[in-house]
Amino acid sequence: MGLISQLAVILVAVAVMSLLSERLRISAIPLFMVAGVILGPFEPFPTVIKLDEPLYLLGEIGVILLLFYLGLEFSLDRILQARKLVLTGGVVDLLINGGLGLALGFLLLGPGPEAVLLAGLIYVSSSGVITQALFDFRRLADDETDLVLGTLVFEDLAIALFLGIASGLAVGTAVGGIDLTLRALIVILFVAAFLIASHFLPRYIDRISPRIERERLVLVSLALVVGSAALAEWAGLSAPVGALLAGILLSETEARDRIERHLFGLRDFAAAIFFFTFGLQIDLGSLGSVWSWLLIALGVAVFGKLATGWIAGRMTGFTKRQSFTVGTSLIARGEFTLILAQLAALGTALSPEFREKVVSFAGLLVLVTAALGVILMRESRTMGRALFGSKRRKAPDGGP
Repeated sequence: MGLISQLAVILVAVAVMSLLSERLRISAIPLFMVAGVILGPFEPFPTVIKLDEPLYLLGEIGVILLLFYLGLEFSLDRILQARKLVLTGGVVDLLINGGLGLALGFLLLGPGPEAVLLAGLIYVSSSGVITQALFDFRRLADDETDLVLGTLVFEDLAIALFLGIASGLAVGTAVGGIDLTLRALIVILFVAAFLIASHFLPRYIDRISPRIERERLVLVSLALVVGSAALAEWAGLSAPVGALLAGILLSETEARDRIERHLFGLRDFAAAIFFFTFGLQIDLGSLGSVWSWLLIALGVAVFGKLATGWIAGRMTGFTKRQSFTVGTSLIARGEFTLILAQLAALGTALSPEFREKVVSFAGLLVLVTAALGVILMRESRTMGRALFGSKRRKAPDGGP
């Protein structure tokens, strides 16, 4: 099947799933992934679509645009106001979920690089899935969303650092303190450069943007987003981090509303492809060989994020209900989990059994946690009111 034919099948599938999600009043994200599973290359379903380079590129564009939109909503001023939330949520999340992931790795695999990589798979939430769900459920203006977004920002930076460590572990290269320090310094300098630019550049951008017509504004914005993502990869970070910073750079400009409006349709199209391509990589036939890993990991993954939301939320002055909402919002795993799994599958220094199982395990973990996380996020307010009442809080010191 040619590329255009494959794209036609994909668009019909995601359109049907989108209509079904509206009918069922649930997020379309898990349904897009289910469509990928059904049409993908693995049994028990007949192969209709294979994940090749063009489709993978479309999926990458999808997550880049999602994170760019998130950056447009999360300005430098908002980051500075919420710095307590970023640090508290990020550190609590790292200690709880990174620690639980490492303990699970030691339990299942014993001490070694495989355990460290498994910890990375368990630790990181999906910026793409969670961001889309926040848009779908209109949660961006909620007080507790700042803690969710701050935790995701911390995670994105932490996982960018971890990817360098994981690459060394996968091929048997020791990661020395100098290498790690250098990578951390690059990350800090890269992020700082964008944040400083986001403080000074908007005034100059506002002088030019009113004279740019709609079509050219779209092209310039896309060039900035993709260029920032490419620059982030060159610096050793992940492409979504670069897109997030590009959004922050433009968040204080007068052109922000125009950019959001003109790229909205493209974002939804690319995001649908992104989640569909997730599904293409999930092999349900491998469930028999990884089910024991999966059951334990699911319990750890859900408990760890609920505990993170509760502890970080209470530490930063949120109510019990809002803290519960934060925890449910962080459950979904996604793009970074799959990236780490693919890296591990190619790791010549890792055990053959781990390399054989890791991609299927990660794909199933992503599918289940994404579906469960989105459903719990949707119902979190109802569940929270039933459990804890409806009392809300004032924004904490240092919060927006």
